[in-house]
Amino acid sequence: MRANLNRALTRTGYPAPMPFPHRITVALCLLASAVLPGTVRAAQVGQVEVVGLDEEATANVLAALSLVQAQGRELSGRRLAYLVREADNETREALEPFGYYSPRIEVERSRNGNGAPVTVTITVDPGEPVRVRDHHVAIIGEGGRDRYLREDLAEFRPQAGDVFDHAVYEASKNTISRRLAVRGYFDADFASRRVEVTRAENAADIDLVWTSGQRYDMGPVEFEQTRRIIRPSLIERLVYWEEGSYYHQGKLDRLRESLARLDYFASIDIQPRPADAVGNDVPVTVTLTPAKRSIYTAGLSYGTDSGAGVRLGLERRYLNDRGHKALAQLDWAQRRKTLTLQYRIPAFAWLDGWYTISAQAADEQTDFMDSRRIEFVGSRSGEINRYLTAIASLHALRERWAYVGEDDGDPATLPDYRYATYTYPSLRAEYVDADNPVFPVDGRAGTLMLRGGIEGAGSDANFAQMRATAHWFRGVGADNRLIVRGELGHTYTNALVDLPPSLRFFAGGAGSIRGYGWREVGPRIEGADGRLYALGAKNVVTGSVEFEHYFNESWGAAVFADTGSAFNSDPDLRSGVGAGVRWRSPVGPVRIDVAHGLDDPDSSFEIYLSVGADL
Repeated sequence: MRANLNRALTRTGYPAPMPFPHRITVALCLLASAVLPGTVRAAQVGQVEVVGLDEEATANVLAALSLVQAQGRELSGRRLAYLVREADNETREALEPFGYYSPRIEVERSRNGNGAPVTVTITVDPGEPVRVRDHHVAIIGEGGRDRYLREDLAEFRPQAGDVFDHAVYEASKNTISRRLAVRGYFDADFASRRVEVTRAENAADIDLVWTSGQRYDMGPVEFEQTRRIIRPSLIERLVYWEEGSYYHQGKLDRLRESLARLDYFASIDIQPRPADAVGNDVPVTVTLTPAKRSIYTAGLSYGTDSGAGVRLGLERRYLNDRGHKALAQLDWAQRRKTLTLQYRIPAFAWLDGWYTISAQAADEQTDFMDSRRIEFVGSRSGEINRYLTAIASLHALRERWAYVGEDDGDPATLPDYRYATYTYPSLRAEYVDADNPVFPVDGRAGTLMLRGGIEGAGSDANFAQMRATAHWFRGVGADNRLIVRGELGHTYTNALVDLPPSLRFFAGGAGSIRGYGWREVGPRIEGADGRLYALGAKNVVTGSVEFEHYFNESWGAAVFADTGSAFNSDPDLRSGVGAGVRWRSPVGPVRIDVAHGLDDPDSSFEIYLSVGADL
């Protein structure tokens, strides 16, 4: 009967039914798949470990593994098995850039319990690295006789016997390609670019040859201003090379720096056009976009010495098409007020720089000093090179001052004011070589100032003065910074009492010797109120060592030790130690320090707050 039914179903187009025991087996399998899909078909990748490699190679392997990219996702058993098989090939490819072409790799997976993520461990024995056997690197043509390119060829790595590291090879190759373009070999191309690796012999053969073509020369320079603000004849003076001289990208870089220092332009685009070369001369187009003409500044300030205050400023980047500039700035604080007016004219004769005329009025009212002065300065600055700037100036100073503690305590009695008039020349050199002037991690800076006046020639007394400062910054690891600072000053005069406070040396306070009050270190007199007041001195010497550690991109802490003195004959060194908080704020570094003087300070602790760039 069942056989006849089967034949009937077959004839009508339906498949014949399975035997009864087989139907039970298939039904149970379908039920298990439907009820327990996670336990049979799904898995999740947990930890992926690479064992046997250094940190850099491990990171490269992990970045190449599809298993790592699949972490945390539900995968079918078949997909997981595929990724585990692929881990072997992906690991091999990731090791080749380090010169390892025949590693031994073992991939294991384990699961701590039913449903737990799968842990994959990749154990690697990198084996012997591939080393360079044959090394043929050359430049054919005019560039092959170029001294600087020959030096680059001599420095090419890897050389015969070195491990064939892909990154080192590519870096050396790119260095020479860039140098060819920088030195004007615009037609340079590869004649041969081949690396053959023989795995069985762990050997790599390098065959790398450039054809340099001819070296081009500097052609005409065309300036284009999107909106004309400066007469072309002014900025054309910045082109210091002769047309037809050899081409070098460094010449264009120096032109860019000179234009940027003028601060007239928001963007500077310098494009050589070798495709438009006439003969051997490459024309250059300089496209200049003007910057905003006026800069307004306003902000609050606080200084341990000056107190709370406000700063207001207005700068005109360009007053006319001759590039003149003007600046007005007011600093109004509780104990110190300064008004500065400045007018600058660009100067290109001898050295790029500025002619500057400025006037400054200052009023300082502290617990021990009542000082007012007005000073006129005419100067000429010049940039000797990218690191060194020289400034020659002539000063005319009129100053009035009195020590508040010298009066007899009667409010009706005016302080015994003293007056001084000095006209003197000054020469200043500034050196800065730093990776970042706001927050240098690797840098050094220094200043040297010489000035002096002659009695009867605009000055009340004879004097000559020298002052030098130095800063050194060094990164220590990724999160630390070491700062060393020094200052040295000396005055030649027999009439120190006639020098106004602005021409004397003082020590103590922020930026000098922390742990002591402002101008606390040095010669002092006792006033009528019994307090000690700083007189200023002929000489000064200070030094500081500071170590900073940063916990993240913005916040850090510092410890420091300062020492030094202001003195007339023999130094009486004072030292202070302390700690502080550092904040790399959007407006510049903020420093809060607490310091203690070790040699009879007037107070047990001093607190300092300062804001601004390190250089």
